[in-house]
Amino acid sequence: QVQVVESGGGLVQPGGSLRLSCAQSGFSFSNYFASWHRQAPGNLRELVATITPDGHSTNYEDFVKGRFTISRDNAKNMVYLEMNSLKLEDTAVYYCNAGYYAGNYYTAIRDWGQGTQVTVSS
Repeated sequence: QVQVVESGGGLVQPGGSLRLSCAQSGFSFSNYFASWHRQAPGNLRELVATITPDGHSTNYEDFVKGRFTISRDNAKNMVYLEMNSLKLEDTAVYYCNAGYYAGNYYTAIRDWGQGTQVTVSS
């Protein structure tokens, strides 16, 4: 069965940390970039971070650079997002995916999972 399952979200105070996990099954995971995205209420889903198929290189959007770290374990078909120094504006549903770059444009190719809710609140 082809699945993307995110977990690890929760309620955290500003400045706190969370680690998200994503299991990707039924897919040649190690052949593709992996990515994290998020969608806040009333907003479009946006890309947060990507990692190369071999895990050696990463890319982050400016609004999380220096605070979030994406990683992957190809042997386990897992992607992770370590989130530190969380801000109120990081509140969103977080999704993972896999895909590729065409030039500077990233395309996610898997069906979206249910995501995991991250709420930053005091």
